[in-house]
Amino acid sequence: MDLSVITREAVLDAIAECDQVGRERFLERYGFEGARRYFLRYGGVYYDSKAIVGVAYRHVAGRPLSASEFSGGQQTVGRLLARLGFEVVCDEPPSPGQRLLELLGSLRGAITAEGPARHQPITLLWAFGRAVQRRPRLVPWGIARRELRGLMREYGQPSSRATPEFPVLALARTDLWELRGHVGDVPAAHGNPVAWLDEQNPSCGLAAWAHELVASDRAVLMEAVGVLGSQFFGGGPPEGLLEEAGLGRAAESLFRGVDSRLSYRRLCGTIEAAEARGDHDRTSTRAAREQPVRSSAAVRAVLLRSGGRCENPMCAGQPEDVKKNGDPILEVDHVLDRARWGRDHPIQMIALCPNCHAIKTWGRTGERLREVLFFEARVRHSAWRFGA
Repeated sequence: MDLSVITREAVLDAIAECDQVGRERFLERYGFEGARRYFLRYGGVYYDSKAIVGVAYRHVAGRPLSASEFSGGQQTVGRLLARLGFEVVCDEPPSPGQRLLELLGSLRGAITAEGPARHQPITLLWAFGRAVQRRPRLVPWGIARRELRGLMREYGQPSSRATPEFPVLALARTDLWELRGHVGDVPAAHGNPVAWLDEQNPSCGLAAWAHELVASDRAVLMEAVGVLGSQFFGGGPPEGLLEEAGLGRAAESLFRGVDSRLSYRRLCGTIEAAEARGDHDRTSTRAAREQPVRSSAAVRAVLLRSGGRCENPMCAGQPEDVKKNGDPILEVDHVLDRARWGRDHPIQMIALCPNCHAIKTWGRTGERLREVLFFEARVRHSAWRFGA
């Protein structure tokens, strides 16, 4: 079977379909078993690589491949996906918590007379603090530079200059960090990247999966802080740094802990059981027309996941007021409209403040925002549903 006709766009279409219907229904629909060794990792989410390739074939040849028509090994599926620019990982995927700690443990900084430079750990602790406080995940470079420069002056190595541009760009080469809103390739961290950053003013911050993980799992956060402390601070990060980053005792009330994660997983189990029964395919009559039913459990799960904050990673204007009953002023929205049979599941639903909801619905940049939110919902859900 000639798999070379499969394009990157066809693979993305198959991934989107898997997200749309859910993994179990996707595998059942096309007759594939779950992957045992080779997984496609895209946007922090793991997919069954052979099934994705078999369905991607349908988007270029008009019919899907059956599992018996081709091999799912490294020399076929793995090689094809790698050629198309996708990442294929072997064996059982590590938990997001394990992955975070492994990536932190692999960080390497410049060596100064006093020990390892602290630019990267300071930047990550600053981003961890934003996650715990449920502040927007991505921050314009101009704001990040101002905040990071002060922390680096106070807590960096004495011989190091306060140069936030280095960690912001160096971390962008890892799976921990994200840069958005720039044109062209990201320059190297060393040299003179400030002019590029000032001109582009990209938004930067933790990758969505890492942001959601440290925001929702206190145990993982404490382990992550411990790894950075032992590697770069000779023990633990200074208490003053943790406090200024929003990770000190003053932030204790912001941790949602294990109970919220268990509740989220229970709600998702309820939602997925209803999907398996076909409940979400039913319709109800509203305003004299048939519309798909909506799951109240899905709404509760998304609000729980949001922690009361808008899930748009670049939200710039959530109201600080609350509803009369004390709930946050948020609207749970289907990224793909439910009226058009978008999936009624937290993987495709997002909590938005009224400002961001209006931009998505009526704004000139609404379609671009919809793409961002589709990715964000999927990765946040994965961190909560399958996290450490």
